[in-house]
Amino acid sequence: MKKVILSVLAVAALSLQSRAQETYPRNGVYDERSGLRAFTNATIFVDYQTKLENATLVIKDGKVVAVGTKVSVPKGAMVTDLKGKTVYPGFVDPFTSYGVPAPPARAFSFSSVPQPDTKKEGAFNWNQAIRPETHAVELFKVDAKAAEELRKLGYGAVLSVHQDGIARGTASLVTLASKRENQVILMDRAAAGLSLDKGSSTQEYPNSLMGSIALLRQTYLDAKWNTQNPDKEQNISLKAFTEANRLPQIFEVSNKLNAVRADKVGDEFGHQYIFKGQGDEYQMLPQIKETKAAYILNVNFPDPYSVEDPYEARRIGIEDMKHWEMAPANPAMLAKEGVTIAFTTADLKDKSKFLPNLRKATLYGLPEQEALKALTYTPAKLLKAEKYVGSLREGMQANFLVASGNLFDPTTILLENWVQGQGFKTSETPADFRGVYSLKVGSQPERRMLISGTPEKPELKVVTTDTIKGTLSFTGEMLTMMFAPTKSGKESIRLSGWYTGKGFQGEAQLPDAQSVKWTAVLSQAATQQARRDSARSRSNEALNLGKVSYPFAAFGRTELPKGETVLIKNATVWTNEKEGKLENADVLLKNGKIAQVGKNLSADGARVIDGTGKHVTPGIIDEHSHIALDGVNEGSQAVTAEVRMSDVVNHEQVNIYRQLAGGVTTSQLLHGSANPIGGQSAIIKLRWGQAPEKLMLEGADQYIKFALGENVKQSNRSPQYNVRFPQTRMGVEQVMVDAFQRAKEYEKSWTSYNKLSKSAQKKTAAPRRDLELDALVEILNDKRFITCHSYVQSEINMLMKVADQMGFRVNTFTHILEGYKVADKMKERKIGASTFSDWWAYKVEVKDAIPYNAAIMHNVGVTTAINSDDAEMARRLNQEAAKTIKYGGVSEEDALKMVTLNPAKLLHLDNRIGSLKAGKDADVVIWNEHPLSIYARPEKTFVDGIPYFDLEQDKQLQLEQEKERLRLINKMMAAKARGEKTQAAPVSRRGAQVLHCEDVENGAQEQLQESEYHHQK
Repeated sequence: MKKVILSVLAVAALSLQSRAQETYPRNGVYDERSGLRAFTNATIFVDYQTKLENATLVIKDGKVVAVGTKVSVPKGAMVTDLKGKTVYPGFVDPFTSYGVPAPPARAFSFSSVPQPDTKKEGAFNWNQAIRPETHAVELFKVDAKAAEELRKLGYGAVLSVHQDGIARGTASLVTLASKRENQVILMDRAAAGLSLDKGSSTQEYPNSLMGSIALLRQTYLDAKWNTQNPDKEQNISLKAFTEANRLPQIFEVSNKLNAVRADKVGDEFGHQYIFKGQGDEYQMLPQIKETKAAYILNVNFPDPYSVEDPYEARRIGIEDMKHWEMAPANPAMLAKEGVTIAFTTADLKDKSKFLPNLRKATLYGLPEQEALKALTYTPAKLLKAEKYVGSLREGMQANFLVASGNLFDPTTILLENWVQGQGFKTSETPADFRGVYSLKVGSQPERRMLISGTPEKPELKVVTTDTIKGTLSFTGEMLTMMFAPTKSGKESIRLSGWYTGKGFQGEAQLPDAQSVKWTAVLSQAATQQARRDSARSRSNEALNLGKVSYPFAAFGRTELPKGETVLIKNATVWTNEKEGKLENADVLLKNGKIAQVGKNLSADGARVIDGTGKHVTPGIIDEHSHIALDGVNEGSQAVTAEVRMSDVVNHEQVNIYRQLAGGVTTSQLLHGSANPIGGQSAIIKLRWGQAPEKLMLEGADQYIKFALGENVKQSNRSPQYNVRFPQTRMGVEQVMVDAFQRAKEYEKSWTSYNKLSKSAQKKTAAPRRDLELDALVEILNDKRFITCHSYVQSEINMLMKVADQMGFRVNTFTHILEGYKVADKMKERKIGASTFSDWWAYKVEVKDAIPYNAAIMHNVGVTTAINSDDAEMARRLNQEAAKTIKYGGVSEEDALKMVTLNPAKLLHLDNRIGSLKAGKDADVVIWNEHPLSIYARPEKTFVDGIPYFDLEQDKQLQLEQEKERLRLINKMMAAKARGEKTQAAPVSRRGAQVLHCEDVENGAQEQLQESEYHHQK
């Protein structure tokens, strides 16, 4: 019978392959056959929600002719009886590299000579990462080996995407049939590809995630300008980009945060992306749902970690452990929230894991109907290919599967995969002999024999007084088996035999070498139970899952703290207002604000905290920080005012929590110092557990980072980096002057255009919108403010003169270790200072630093703050402020203001934070003793009246985290005991990076890691 089936498939394949290709001449006779076939008596899923019993499917010329329960078999059709079998629509993978060449690996080294310009010749985009003129259809070649691998998984059609660059061009929908390229291509341009990875581009820009986002935003603007001004510039790439924008937009991201980031770009320019994710979407489910995007999910669930060694186990982050446990539930959690999902085989190195992992997703809560929808209908709909694939309706491609039963039953086998009417055998149906048998060996007492496991890997147990494990194997319907007579027996009974239809019989050899007959009769009542043994045991894996924590990191909580009315009584209160320091005073926090400060306060329903012996201060404000960022420098160009730190805020970085434990409540996240004009700042409140957009301080003024000195002229880089202008301090000045001159001319062009009437504007070309110059114009108009990295007196003087010359002002000089030399000039221009307390001798340009710097500037009348520029230092800014008392004799209250009220003034936020005054934000710290003491530590840190850090709760949180680690370790050890493959503890974790102002390599390293990730796929 098996030979007959194979020959039928072979004839069907031959008949379809021999059909004429309309435009191709043939060397030989024209053998025209229609491939008319009828598949009868099957359970047929016409689509994910329409199931027909005892139905017939008729195909002809590679397409569906009819399907239904009352379909007549056409005359002359080849009939296949599929009684007991189930037919499904062929799967559709909306994200593969099938048939297109892999992008070349990007050679990257920090010793490489920078490449500022594109190497691509012709009228193409200025940046090699923007390559929308690439069309997969022009690169596509049928790959027989890859097609066979995908067909075995149930796929009949896939989207071929050339996965290279930020704008990747168009992708093609193709089938996996064994035909010529022109016959398998269903849609030559089915979708457009996007990412935040520059891919194989060897160009220096962008070398950071924020640079990639800025480049994509600018490309949208340039494409629109190019369309409106076709006579200005002929740009093949921008024209192709505009055309591709009409297609479904598939945006590949490396994590859930990048999906949320990319969605903001899509919203800005009116595009709803389809995200190809990485399986961590459940960790930010509310934000993922808010994107309103469909998600293409992989099923690349991580293996358990090897945790037997307790020292090795400590290297594994709690978030990595939790992800191992929860990743299989990702599809179910998204589907439950109404997020549209589709599945892909992408990221699976071992494609054979696809179906087992897909079935695992159903065990973790994904309804089977939703899973089938995600494999068929949804990807077809997302690609606007519903008329071709995804269902089995008249006129559609004859792409379907023949399965031995329910697709999501682990015992079900995919038998055949038909693609465009071409049949491919994917596997044989293994004989299923699982059940409970009565075993009789010679004259020995009757035993109970259980065959369980799966048809492919059956397991044997023999029961007398003990349960004894044995071994067995099948060759067709022939069986060999071995087990010990008793649990402690060292010799075994060996049996061989054959299937009789009701059990087995054959000959056995006893331990004493005697040969006897044996029989095993099937107990019908137990067969169904045995058949489901493995499926039931696997279903237990989905039970007892942990909870998602916010953030999904160490010290995350399953429930975020909430605000309440709090009355702090009888404390020493440092108001930073005219009242000064109050003894035995009270502070009332209500509705996120400071309601009252005074003595003998009361409030109905308030939680009262006894502040006796404790000190209460405003929250510490760090004017210069680099925490909570995925990259700190876009150091590729001299001017990168277009990049925004707000685009790369990472709310899961543990330094947020650690700094709350040091009393910090607000931080300005600055770009680094790799270029004279860097990126736009982000001001955040440390609302631990909230998503990035909820960290942003609402209504704050906008800032930007400038820099002077050694870093910007790349003195700290190797000699091959001497190609980027500027290379001298004189050049830095010229960069500043040139940038603002261009900004003035840019603003003038827009002013002139905006003065025109609407009718005149229609006849006049609008200026090209430039994100870099937009930011500089904001500076000229006092809508964005400068914080400038600085050290040396001569350069500080230079920038002040350039500001006077070009008509802008510097808000703050940060670091400014020679500020004591120019304090009078700063005061005259109302420029503030944010400095270190006692850093010096770490490079040549700080040789004149003195620890009296802050005190001198303060005494001259300059608003002076102490900043961190370091994640560790930020945890003890109170101590850094205290040093100004020793070095310079600053009063205690003025010293505290240097990390509270003064940075608030520098950020133009002193009307909201920095002091304890009724109406201000309830950013408050309760210290165990004098806040400027080296022994002081915060007991509670409130942000907007919410206790985001509580010392007692922290102890409980650490205890709960250790319990959770132990639970997960035990679960992983149990998984290993079941035979699951394990992985080693990670060598390093990117989330643990600590970034500094001068870390010019972090952004590039991030791009390298992204690129390596894609090329390793």
